[in-house]
Amino acid sequence: MGSIEIPTANGNGKSPPFDGAETALESNTSKRRRSSVLPLEVGTRVMCRWRDNKYHPVKVIERRKVHNADYEYYVHYTEFNRRLDEWVRLEQLDLDSVEAVVDEKVEEKGATGLKMTRHQKRKIDETHVEGHEELDAASLREHEEFTKVKNIATIELGRYEIETWYFSPFPPEYNDCLKLFFCEFCLNFMKRKEQLQRHMRKCDLKHPPGDEIYRSGTLSMFEVDGKKNKVYGQNLCYLAKLFLDHKTLYYDVDLFLFYVLCECDDRGCHMVGYFSKEKHSEESYNLACILTLPPYQRKGYGKFLIAFSYELSKKESKVGTPERPLSDLGLLSYRGYWTRVLLDILKKHKGNISIKELSDMTAIKAEDILTTLQSLELIQYRKGQHVICADPKVLDRHLKAAGRGGLEVDVSKLIWTPYKEQS
Repeated sequence: MGSIEIPTANGNGKSPPFDGAETALESNTSKRRRSSVLPLEVGTRVMCRWRDNKYHPVKVIERRKVHNADYEYYVHYTEFNRRLDEWVRLEQLDLDSVEAVVDEKVEEKGATGLKMTRHQKRKIDETHVEGHEELDAASLREHEEFTKVKNIATIELGRYEIETWYFSPFPPEYNDCLKLFFCEFCLNFMKRKEQLQRHMRKCDLKHPPGDEIYRSGTLSMFEVDGKKNKVYGQNLCYLAKLFLDHKTLYYDVDLFLFYVLCECDDRGCHMVGYFSKEKHSEESYNLACILTLPPYQRKGYGKFLIAFSYELSKKESKVGTPERPLSDLGLLSYRGYWTRVLLDILKKHKGNISIKELSDMTAIKAEDILTTLQSLELIQYRKGQHVICADPKVLDRHLKAAGRGGLEVDVSKLIWTPYKEQS
């Protein structure tokens, strides 16, 4: 976890020279301003020194008293996603930059006008895991008000200590815990390290409950029935909500199957991510929620989970599609998967091929195929029907832009039968 440097009083790390009456006047004005604005009100906008040692615009979301009657402030960095919201000390704020409190009904998104490095832009993009497209303005305000302050700062899971990104509605008795300790196998969570150590001496699990349906090398996938493993399913939802901005927390996990991906070694099978799907979906959804835990991101596991969901659809002899709406990043991930799969087929295929045939071969819904090929300008409308125009050079260009496919699913290692309700 990065450290945050404390700026000097004038906010730029240097002590200004005393340069006559004008400087003295500025200094006195600054002092008067500082004394008049403290404590800062909720809604105040000010510049705050972040872990990159630079000042960024923030909005004060909440405040709390600490020792000596001082305040800490929970701030939202308006350049960044909410996952970076945090408590800061007064010394980190440049009080000369304080702006008047503005009553805003809906926060504007992303309109800072500040230049960012490519690395910063990539980090910001990575954090947009889930969107709010399904909410109207009133519901969005209610959601943001309820979840505005992260209740858990960090978790310990296996050998990792992980900074959380978002609020998660843990039971009330955990509201005062800045850190939670999870058993990485059964996902029970505790307030203290000693409790976890006692639990680990008694816990018999070395992998998620449920059936191992895939193993290739050190990777395993377990299917967990939410009805048979209700506590595990609920704990998994609590855990996931810490890293998903707007995931509906389902307490009725009976309706879902959870597919938990693990890295395995001689100590056990360690969860790296998961996806869930409804047991019965009238809309042909083959994925409800997807998460790769932060320590395992950028290793191809997200792409693997998407591909795995489609391999299950093939086994079911169904077409599938992810649950809507998709966030911007979610759509980008799926569009990349659809592009790679479809263009690989078009490159190798000789002769004509229809969208229906592509759907049958890939288990991708026809509407997703159509919108993907249209976005690549590979579809033309001729004589009342859509025609795929697949120039090899154009296909190569689009495949290169789509990036690597990540880890491949070895279908020969998948041992699975579709879910059937037991009578």
